[in-house]
Order: sequence, then structure tokens, then C-alpha cells
Amino acid sequence: MHKKMVWGEWLKPGLKPRLKPRLKHWAARGRPDAMALVAVALAVSSALSGCSSLYTEGATAGAGIAGAAIAAQVTHNAAVATGIGLGAVAAARAGVQYSERVVHKNTQDGIAKIAGPLDVGAVAPWSVTHSVPIEDDEHGRVTVSRSISAGALDCKEIVFSVDRTATQNVPASSAFYVASICRDGDNWKWASAEPATERWGALQ
Repeated sequence: MHKKMVWGEWLKPGLKPRLKPRLKHWAARGRPDAMALVAVALAVSSALSGCSSLYTEGATAGAGIAGAAIAAQVTHNAAVATGIGLGAVAAARAGVQYSERVVHKNTQDGIAKIAGPLDVGAVAPWSVTHSVPIEDDEHGRVTVSRSISAGALDCKEIVFSVDRTATQNVPASSAFYVASICRDGDNWKWASAEPATERWGALQ
């Protein structure tokens, strides 16, 4: 009974109804089947990977389940099992944050690559397609508002839009942001801590 509570409490309330039959099966056996728990965790994470917030929740829940499965196999001590579970959740969150930073960097570098060769006042379209659907694909326009170079430092201030395509219930719209880019050898890199006073989601 004690072991059941250690690993069962990691489950999100919304996941419990769907996993209840399996939980009863594992409880009757005395400890969870590690492979079955990992399979459930992977299925949940895959199903929830459509957007950032659900991706985060899915990864955290999956890590909790997998961590509890590992803990049940290696220890009967509740404190040690809890520590293993907390470590698994922390590692999952760090992994999610890293993957989001990679997505943000790719978006920033994509805009900088389009804007870098532009003259002041020129406008070009930009778009980004994510290989992993952590966040929505984005598109818009970008223009160079001014050159802010000094000596060997070659930088530009840019204004870019994030355009939303019209849907059945929502009209088309655009949001505009200001950022800076600088040349790094043959490449242009994002040089702003934030794209504008108003943040573009977590893209900073």
C-alpha cells in the first residue's frame, strides 16, 4: 500500500481515469511493471506534444511515472523513491526548457538570415517550420529600419511582423516587434535579449 502511494501520486489528476485500470492491475501485483509504465509515459507525451504547455505537462507526467517505476525496482525506502521521482521530473523539465530554447534560437536565426542582406527600407517575407511540433510554425515580414554599425561591429535594427492567417472565426492579424541583429562572419545573429517591449511569447 505504501509503495502504491509513492508512485501513484505522481500522476496528474486528468490522467488518473484513463490509467485507473492499469493502476489496479499493478497494485494487485504489488509493484508497477516498469516497461508498461514507460510505455504509458511515452504514449501520453506523444499525445500531448502538440503545443508547448501540453508538451511540458506530458513530459513531466511521463518522467514522474518512469521515475516511480525505476524507484520501485531499486528501493523500498519512501524517501529514496521520492528523491528519484523528483530527480526524474527535474531532468524532464530541464530537457523541455532546452528543446524550447533550441526552437526559439532557430526562429531567431531564421529571421536574422532573411533580414541580414536587406538594405534599409527593404521588406522580405520570413517563415519557420519546426521539425518537432513543440510550437506553432510562424511566418511574417521583416524590414531593416536602420543600420547601427560602428567600426568592425556590423549591426542592424529590424522590425518584423508575426502574421496570423484568417480562420473561420478569427480575422487575419499581425503583431509587430523590434529587434537587433549583428553579423558574425558570414552569418547574421540575433542580438536582442527580447524582440520588443511586449514579449513575443517566450521568444527572447
